[in-house]
Amino acid sequence: MGLQEISLARFRCFDQVTITPDPDAVTVLLSPNGTGKTSVLEAVHLLSTGQSFRTSAAGDLLQTDSDAAEVHGVVTSGVRRFQIDLVVRRSSHSTTKHLMVNGNRPSSRTELAESLPLTVFTPEGVDVIRQGPDQRRQLLDTFAADVNPQDAPPFEKYSRVLTQRNSLLRSFHGDYPSPARRRELEVWDAEFVYAAHQVRRIREALLDELEPQLADTYSSLAGQTTPVSLEYLPSSTQPLDQALHAVLRDDIQRGYSTIGPHRDDFRVLLEHRDARRQASQGEQRSLALALRLAAHELVSRSGRSPLILLDDVFSELDPSRASRLIDLLPVGQTLVTTATPLADAFADAFIIDVRKNS
Repeated sequence: MGLQEISLARFRCFDQVTITPDPDAVTVLLSPNGTGKTSVLEAVHLLSTGQSFRTSAAGDLLQTDSDAAEVHGVVTSGVRRFQIDLVVRRSSHSTTKHLMVNGNRPSSRTELAESLPLTVFTPEGVDVIRQGPDQRRQLLDTFAADVNPQDAPPFEKYSRVLTQRNSLLRSFHGDYPSPARRRELEVWDAEFVYAAHQVRRIREALLDELEPQLADTYSSLAGQTTPVSLEYLPSSTQPLDQALHAVLRDDIQRGYSTIGPHRDDFRVLLEHRDARRQASQGEQRSLALALRLAAHELVSRSGRSPLILLDDVFSELDPSRASRLIDLLPVGQTLVTTATPLADAFADAFIIDVRKNS
């Protein structure tokens, strides 16, 4: 069960490499910095989500002198087998990605995630705690789709309605609309309010479910019992239909929707303090790790076992927290990158030097 094999061709620094990780335990990608360890994890992430965790520019994935790159993965889940294929092509105008699962184009991110569910942590992952709300919203929505795949459609519906409402607002060119156009906007407002309610309901329920697991995981990682809580922060405290009416002129002037779930946030409270502003870097890093491990536990309760990707995480932790993280890793497939040998707890891990496989 898990990722059986992944092959890269003309991808990043690799002409050709094939990795066959342990499907049920820890595989350590051990080699010096700059040899492509993180690129292997990036390729796995692409097969699961269609996106890189390092860049938004598809052209960055190709070798400098190549017009195409390929990533192929074989995944098993029970009796099911998935062949996931990604081709990145560069033309004179753009670079495009084409992703197929068992020869068919996936209809949604959820379909991809069901083929290869992931839990990912990189050194930049701490930004979900200490930076602005964009990453927290994205992470929360990803968690929602991973924990309950049936919750994905409301997010897709909200995105479509938001796009339509914003398009209509831009068409006003800053002028208050005529009665007919105002009625058209009211139709989209009703759709917007309904879709927003669905999204907020799912997010808030997920935070309620995550909170006790996060508190337990963080306390285990920190080595002491520490109160941790999660608080949802809507962009407006008014009922949304009233709030939309209150900001209508501002929305018209700006040409986009200034409130709604796309502007909401959540915060992590550590001992009743806002972790974004008042936690230390070590506490923020541990909270970010604990948040992902807590979500991993929720997904696992649904019967799926996400593949864990840990990119150079142990170099960012003090020895005691690194040791506790190893103890916290759930049973299942894990890919770890490191430039130096890890603790004795990984003595039995499957070790791969990516230089010798390329």
